[in-house]
Amino acid sequence: MAERPKTPGLAAELAAEFAGTMILILFGVGVVAQVAAGKIGDHDSIAWAWGLGVTLGVYVAGRISGAHLNPAVTFALAVFKGFSWRKVLPYALAQTTGAFVAALIVRWNYTEVLAKVDPGHTIKTQGVFSTLPGNGELPVHTWGALRDQIIGTAILLFLILALTDLRNSPPLANLTPFVIGLVVVAIGMAWGTDAGYAINPARDFGPRLASFFTGYGDAFHDQYGDLYFWVPIVGPLIGALVGAALYQLLIGRNLPDEPETAPVPAEPTAKTA
Repeated sequence: MAERPKTPGLAAELAAEFAGTMILILFGVGVVAQVAAGKIGDHDSIAWAWGLGVTLGVYVAGRISGAHLNPAVTFALAVFKGFSWRKVLPYALAQTTGAFVAALIVRWNYTEVLAKVDPGHTIKTQGVFSTLPGNGELPVHTWGALRDQIIGTAILLFLILALTDLRNSPPLANLTPFVIGLVVVAIGMAWGTDAGYAINPARDFGPRLASFFTGYGDAFHDQYGDLYFWVPIVGPLIGALVGAALYQLLIGRNLPDEPETAPVPAEPTAKTA
């Protein structure tokens, strides 16, 4: 008798979320450190490295956990796609921990160059690890940044659902992670001015916490001295619901119940077990 396929348990799923998010942050925070501290690259290289980090992270974790890599994605899938509510908090913790560990690695590796360009570990290089309104330079404040995070994450979730809905026209041949990576590149190039396109609570809070523990005493505040860390958490959570709801309203409810063909999905994006 053939053995039944092995079904990953929750521990395996959390390990996958940890690993996938860690890969994402190693490339994302790493490229910002290289540009800000090493003066190698520019905004375009940042956008591309973040997008490729998403792609690679999804390929790493997709088979086991669905590769959410983002608490806002997990939350929206629980609300709209039947993802198990008992997994939401564990997934978010695994994602944030993966981001935290990856940021510590980047912080350690770039110790010398960060100390050279910013000996006091100030707001000047805080943006390497976490986002700031107006990227720390432009006249954007808390509420403008919150608005930006809601819009940016709504775009992200709308497109993720469109690209992973088998009733629609999803990418074939396991190309979904690559196309989702391109979505992040596009968001970075079009929506990176007002708040640095965190669009992911784990992506921002994990590295922010790592920077706080390694010398950035004002990591939870913005350049105006306002408490800011909550904006890239609350904004994406709201935006994820908005984007998912709009997809369901405008597209999802109008699609046929079954796909015309049976394409193989890139990853199980809404596991319910």
